[in-house]
Order: sequence, then C-alpha cells, then structure tokens
Amino acid sequence: MNTKGYDVAVIGAGIIGLSTAYYLKKHQPQLSVCLTDPVQPMSFTSAQSGENYRNWWPHPVMTQFTDHSIDLMEDLAGDIGTQINMTRRGYVLCTRSANIESLLSELHYGYSESKRGSQPAIRVHEAPNSSYLPPDSEMWQQAPDGVDVLKSQKHIQQIFPTLSDQVNTVVHIRRAGAIDSHGMGQHMLRYFKEAGGVRIQSEVMSVTGTDSGFVLETKGAQNRILATQIVNAAGPYLNHIAEMFGETLPVSNVLQQKLAFEDTSQTVPRTLPFCIDLDAQQIDWTEDELASLQHSEEFHWLTETMPGAIHCRPEGGDHGNWVKLGWAFNDRGTSVDRNPELMDAFPEIVVRGAAQLQPALKTYYQQLPRSRRHYGGYYNMTEENWPLIGAMKTDGVFVAGAMSGFGTMAACGAGDLCARTLLNLPLPHYAPALSPARYGNAGLMKELAALSQKGIL
Repeated sequence: MNTKGYDVAVIGAGIIGLSTAYYLKKHQPQLSVCLTDPVQPMSFTSAQSGENYRNWWPHPVMTQFTDHSIDLMEDLAGDIGTQINMTRRGYVLCTRSANIESLLSELHYGYSESKRGSQPAIRVHEAPNSSYLPPDSEMWQQAPDGVDVLKSQKHIQQIFPTLSDQVNTVVHIRRAGAIDSHGMGQHMLRYFKEAGGVRIQSEVMSVTGTDSGFVLETKGAQNRILATQIVNAAGPYLNHIAEMFGETLPVSNVLQQKLAFEDTSQTVPRTLPFCIDLDAQQIDWTEDELASLQHSEEFHWLTETMPGAIHCRPEGGDHGNWVKLGWAFNDRGTSVDRNPELMDAFPEIVVRGAAQLQPALKTYYQQLPRSRRHYGGYYNMTEENWPLIGAMKTDGVFVAGAMSGFGTMAACGAGDLCARTLLNLPLPHYAPALSPARYGNAGLMKELAALSQKGIL
C-alpha cells in the first residue's frame, strides 16, 4: 500500500475538479495537491457537456458569477488560443409572443449589477436599424456585450431567415457562445501536473477524520491518501462523498439527453448562434402518430404540452457540418449509473421539437442521418439551480458542485472561488450566496423561490 500526504485532496476529476485543482496551484504553487477519480479525467458527466457558455441569468448573482468565469475563460483563450476554440455568436432566445414585458423585467434585473462595457446592457430594436450588430463573426474579441432585443418580424427574418416566421421577438444575449471544454480541461490537467500536482486513478471508499486532517481509503487498498483539507467535486456523486462525513447536501441528479448529427441537408446555417425556443409546444406528430401515442400508457405524455427551452446550434464551428440539439424536459430525480439508460425515442422527439423553431429540420423526420450521436449526462442540481461552492459543515472540507447544465461555463469561476475560499484569499461579494451558507439566509431563499425560471436549458 502507498501512503502519501497532501495539503489538499480534490475528489472528482470532471471539469469542476480539474478547475479547482488548477486554481489551487495557480494561487499557491507550493501547495501539494492530489486529484483522485476512479475514471479518466472528464470521462463521465463532463464528457456529455453541451460546451456552451452565457452570462444570461434571471438573478444578478449568477450573472456576475458567470461573467467572472467567462473573464477567466477569455484569459485562457488569450493564452492557448485554438486549443479551446472559444467563439461568441451569442444565445438567441426566440418567442412567438410580442408581449415580453415580463422577460424584459427579468433581463433588466439579471443585468442590474453588471459593470461591463460602455453600451447599455439592454438595447431594444423596434424596427430594422444600423445599431444592431449581426453575429457575422465568431471571434469573441469582436462581439458586443449586453443584450439586443429584436421586436420586428421583418428584421428577425432578415438576420435569421431559417427561424420560423412566427417568431415575433428575439432576445440576443451577446456575451455567450461555445468553447471546447475538453481542450480546456486538458490544459488545466497539464498545468496541474507540470506544477507538481498528482493524479490518482482510484475510487475513494471512506474518509476518516484525524487530529491533523483526513485519511482517505481507496478501492483495492492501492493508495491511502492523507490530506489536511478536502474538496468534494464529485459531480453526480456529490452526496456519496458527503455521506462519508455524515453530511447530506441539498442536491439531486436528473438525467438529460442530447442529440448531435451530421447535417447532410444543410438545414442549419454554420453562422447561426445557439438558438433557444422559449415557448411551450405540442410536438409535431402526424394524426396517426398522435392517435397511437394517446392510447399508449407509457408515451401518452408526449401528446401533452411540452416545456420550452429546446435548443439547437451548429456543431464544429464555421467549417463543420454537424448540428446539436437538446431539450431538458426531464425533471425527475434518479440514481446515478455509469452507463445511463437513454430514451430510444429521444432523437425523434428532439428533432420534431426543434423543427418548430427551425422548420428545415423537418427533412429529418423518421430519417435521421446515419452519422449521429445520442448521449446523456446527469444534471447535479439544487432546487434553485444555483451551485454549491464553499465550506461544508465539517471543518477542512469544501464543496464545488451542483453545476446542472452550466458546468462548462461555470468551471473556471467555480474552481477559482473554491480555491480562494480554501486558501482564505479575498472573495467576491457574492461568495456567501453561492455557498452552502445561503440556506441560512431566509430572505435570499425566499427571493430565489419566487423566480419564474431558473436558467435551466
């Protein structure tokens, strides 16, 4: 048996664990840190990432948090460039409604404390005009900040001709786009190891507290890890690790699925931003399909009104030829399986849902291209869909998790915040609101419960 001691043991080598280990070494290079996981880095939940980022949230705390995380990603993009392929055409939120006062109120509130740029945070365009900058370039350095709201059908069709002509309003979030999360994780891991960090591929089976820290026993007794402090960054296994300290975190796991396929019919322009249909919908079934589903106990729910937030974007950059679709309509918690069982019907469901916004996708009804990938990962999430970053109840133990659907975009910010908390470095003012301590703030929790939506896409 090998027994080694470290200042910090980070449990979990997904993108959040990698980022935390990376920023620990960034902030304090002499710190001895080990990173442990039974599987290869970023090979489980992080491997299923949508690889998108945005600073759009219905609350200013999350906007500021993701703004900082994007700042850090841009720093990385400036350093390592094409390794992470950071692009920024934005998020395009679409609705058939012309009355968006409620959405505008949420936008103004979410960006109310934003200090970025000299332009107004929210810019409303009632008719075509030269002040709106189309997303012609994918370069993040050239994109504007803030939000553009297009309220002219004619203008929307001029800029985004493949969208349904029923769309009356487009909300274009400008500080948003895509990034190669695998490339970012590989860079972090390489830096961590070159800075003296140690990766241990083994499963933590138990943790015992001692006067000087903790003893971590690993599977097969291959390694015994002694650590002064611990970071729980175990993703969907967050509570499995928390239970080793006699704690329970307020999180659940929800399986969400995605579909990527070769766009052989060129239905989606390569320059299209990440598009989200905000409207609830009835899936576009034929009369025979509808009748069959209505008589099915298992699939009757597919005939009912489905939630909004189905999304579509080109995959592989301007010169690629794939499309990625997602629809987080599942809201049921589940146990975690390394090989989750996916819904066979999901590819057809998501294509038909996305075709309501991108009608050209109808060409793929019942005939998806042979080159496709149907996959899924777990959203580890709190009820309010905010992360947990900070000290747990057990002295010397910290958590970085609950990044449901926003792990890629929040990774740098989460790793930096967790590292700063552990090292007693200066923290941003929003740090308590993202930590487990927020559950003692009755006013904040009441405010979060009242939000009409939680940023889940």
